[in-house]
Amino acid sequence: MDARQRGITKRGNSVQLSFTFQGVRCRETIPMPPTKTALKELALKLQAIKHEIKIGTFDYFRHFPYSKKAKEFRKTRPDLYTIKEALINWLRRNQAKLQKSTLQDYNSAIYHHLIPTFGDLAIAELTASKVKEWLSELPCSNKRKGNILTPLRQTFEELYHDEIIDKNPLTRVKNLPNKTREPEPFTQYEIAKILNELTEQAKNLIQFAFYSGLRTSELIALSWQDVDFENNRVFVSSAYVRGQLKDTKTKSGKREVILQPQARDVLLNQQNFTKQQNETVFHDPDTHQPWRNDQPIRKKVWIPALKRAGIKYRNPYQTRHTFASAMLSRGENPMFVAQQMGHKDWGQIRKVYGRWIPSSK
Repeated sequence: MDARQRGITKRGNSVQLSFTFQGVRCRETIPMPPTKTALKELALKLQAIKHEIKIGTFDYFRHFPYSKKAKEFRKTRPDLYTIKEALINWLRRNQAKLQKSTLQDYNSAIYHHLIPTFGDLAIAELTASKVKEWLSELPCSNKRKGNILTPLRQTFEELYHDEIIDKNPLTRVKNLPNKTREPEPFTQYEIAKILNELTEQAKNLIQFAFYSGLRTSELIALSWQDVDFENNRVFVSSAYVRGQLKDTKTKSGKREVILQPQARDVLLNQQNFTKQQNETVFHDPDTHQPWRNDQPIRKKVWIPALKRAGIKYRNPYQTRHTFASAMLSRGENPMFVAQQMGHKDWGQIRKVYGRWIPSSK
């Protein structure tokens, strides 16, 4: 029986081994001169490979760690395929479909939390109890814990549907309940004091936030094309998240917001500053460029204004709570308020702002 018949082929200064694994014809090149000694050693190696395949113990990756085929076959071995490999492969396959901000979040979760904790485990070794124990010790909010867990959930869901694993341990790990902060809306007196500490574009920005209910990300993405003075409304369809313009978070987030008198006054005044460019409505008065995220607003406008006004600090999201509570307190229909806020129904309104709904008192 010659070398070719035994599955060994000479190729210049290398030797190719051929064998069948899981119904697939495999060829692996060994970079060594085909001397008699080398051929004898490779014949023994090939014999060992075939024996391991026959008894079900063959580890492709151990024999050929740099082989592309080895990486593919490794995925079919839950006892060998590591969580690190699975996460990285899942991210690579899906990154083109993700928003840039989402991709940044997933990269952070995978490389700063999931791989350092679970990366060296084989996918077959992950259990629900291991994940729950880790979550119980993770020093962050329940919402953040759920976000960190998302790439792991999606990776194992894919492994399960591809029939690489027989059961998904993540189905037995429930997201922990989010602790919703109680709204702390500002009073009209507090609003007046805050606005009194601001001028021109900074004042317009904050006043519009109080009287429109827009999220800060939506507020800074608002363009003059979104403003319809004739019908007294603005169209909300996009948001700036981490410097990237993207669609609103949910389908219901795309909405028409009726302009309250104070919000309309802001836009009429803001025309003096940015209407000529006919693009983004609100600009940073220091740079004369559009805002791209909420951090500069918080540091340069919001915090200093509250300090000067002597008002207890609350985060800028409370302007949204202020808008909702004021609308409900004066008897606006909760469904209408939900639509103005970008909620798909009024369930969230009832849950968060129930005490401001007159009929609930």
